[in-house]
Amino acid sequence: MITTLLVANRGEIACRVMRTAKAMGLTTVAVHSAIDRDARHAREADIRVDLGGAKPADSYLLIDKLIAASKASGAQAIHPGYGFLSENADFARAIEDAGLIFLGPPASAIDAMGSKSAAKALMEKAGVPLVPGYHGEAQDVETFRIAAEKIGYPVLLKATAGGGGKGMKVVEREADLAEALQSAQREAQSSFGDSRMLVEKYVLKPRHVEIQVFADQHGNCLYLNERDCSIQRRHQKVVEEAPAPGLSAELRRAMGEAAVKAAQAIGYVGAGTVEFLLDARGEFFFMEMNTRLQVEHPVTEAITGLDLVAWQIRVARGEPLPITQDQVPLTGHAIEVRLYAEDPDNDFLPATGTLDLYRESAAGPGRRVDSGVTEGDTVSPFYDPMLGKLIAWGENREEARLRLLAMLDETCVGGVRTNLAFLRRVIGHPAFAAAELDTGFIPRHETELMRAPGELPDAFWQLAAGLFVQTEPAKIREDDLHSPWAKRDGLRFGMPAQTSVHLMCCGESRQVRVGAASGRSEGDASFLAREADSASPTEAFASKLAPTGVMRRPKAIRQGGTLYLEWNGELQAVTAFDPIAEVEASHQHHGGLTAPMNGSIVRVLVEAGQNVEAGATLVVLEAMKMEHSIRAAEAGVVKAVYCTEGEMISEGTTLVELE
Repeated sequence: MITTLLVANRGEIACRVMRTAKAMGLTTVAVHSAIDRDARHAREADIRVDLGGAKPADSYLLIDKLIAASKASGAQAIHPGYGFLSENADFARAIEDAGLIFLGPPASAIDAMGSKSAAKALMEKAGVPLVPGYHGEAQDVETFRIAAEKIGYPVLLKATAGGGGKGMKVVEREADLAEALQSAQREAQSSFGDSRMLVEKYVLKPRHVEIQVFADQHGNCLYLNERDCSIQRRHQKVVEEAPAPGLSAELRRAMGEAAVKAAQAIGYVGAGTVEFLLDARGEFFFMEMNTRLQVEHPVTEAITGLDLVAWQIRVARGEPLPITQDQVPLTGHAIEVRLYAEDPDNDFLPATGTLDLYRESAAGPGRRVDSGVTEGDTVSPFYDPMLGKLIAWGENREEARLRLLAMLDETCVGGVRTNLAFLRRVIGHPAFAAAELDTGFIPRHETELMRAPGELPDAFWQLAAGLFVQTEPAKIREDDLHSPWAKRDGLRFGMPAQTSVHLMCCGESRQVRVGAASGRSEGDASFLAREADSASPTEAFASKLAPTGVMRRPKAIRQGGTLYLEWNGELQAVTAFDPIAEVEASHQHHGGLTAPMNGSIVRVLVEAGQNVEAGATLVVLEAMKMEHSIRAAEAGVVKAVYCTEGEMISEGTTLVELE
């Protein structure tokens, strides 16, 4: 009997699991690290348990603490979510040994499929086609060098115990193999506690198509259609959709039946996903099996009308699957995007900070948002930077695509850089609309998807200044709102009304004069309402944009001292210029290389006095469970090193100074 469920995870997946658990009448238990004590998943749970620590290795990866938390809270079952320990066989065994229920497959199934090497060997024995590669036990660089030479470059290094792009490196030439292998092994050890790797041929222009399988404890197993997850960057999925565009019923059946056979061969129970590479000829190759619930499971729920978490709970209780394969629905089309705290203009480096502004799209038919944050929450450097997922369903793919675009347009995030505008460009791209999908989609369309920021034009500053003045809270004579001293109309006796503001945005400052503006704030001053006879710069600018008289309301949201103003699809943060802060920011070491984000120093590869070549790796920084190399932009001599291995550093900290 399950009456209380502990979710051994955080973020949006913890919130999503608890939502269904509560709907089924269960008491929910959240665990959290020391810095996650105020996180959304901890706030929404019925019971919360503090694991302490900050890094995953000191909190969410501690099996003993999770078992103790379950017993202390009275939970009979544990849901692992995804990531962390979700595919850890030792965790599943520990739960079983403690007399608790694991909402996942048996440990033996995780052993069989949790290791990519073991899984590929099993599939090879079963006759499932594989991508050429090396999946052996030897882990020395020479073994990988020989294997890569035999396979032929480019090759793909992959952690045998993980997923989500962690511990994955594409190697184009032999000279880069050793460094890439070491980096991938460190990432794998940090994320999964297992540094073992495999190498396989990097297949060009493949599609990533995966099959959702589900099995109960009575020998029943079926597949719930497929998902296309081809839109990726750094092997991390960005867009997922179901069903896969252009997949025939015959190919769907062939891939689905192969996935079910794979699951049955290892005595699988619960939700799982079998991932395939699909080439242009319709041939598919086994990649791996994820023995857990996938990030992209909502698109499967959208086209089937099923709740997969509810199925997990019922299967764990010993109930049989409620339908047969012939009864699996497939209705309409669904598309999901992952909203990340990251900087697309800086090679998608993870971003940290406070969500000063966070507004999700409106609810409605065919609309779903699974998120793990609210406005005011902090994005830390210790965990995956995904804020949430936006899922749209439609009667057909185009309806789902247009609905998702509308949802993205309604979403607003400020205070932390995100990939929101990038997602809009992907979903709005003609090639995506035409379903021209493969894993090289983003690199192939990089010119259109990765727009250079560029200098903000005069029109932007005029619009920003007008809105900044109109949304500025009155600070004088608040006891008499009719007093001329309480108005912000730039009153000057004997002269035209005018005011001047000095603004800062994107590292650029500008002083702008603003004429008298009529207008009033709507609600919380989120938008500027304009009178028909207004002569403000905002009105003038809008008229230039639309000479026909049809004007688009600018998205402008005031949060305290910051005005968030949309410009060319990006939400720009506009603040009052602070000359003292600007002077302090300019006092940096000449030639210094600074940290692009908060994180910890993994390796320091240089010392003072050392000569380095352009492109040489100087420091390796770990953030969000992934490694990032700080490289020399040009050849020079190391003048000083300001960091040490193991040290936690903040964004903007000078790490190395070069001459």
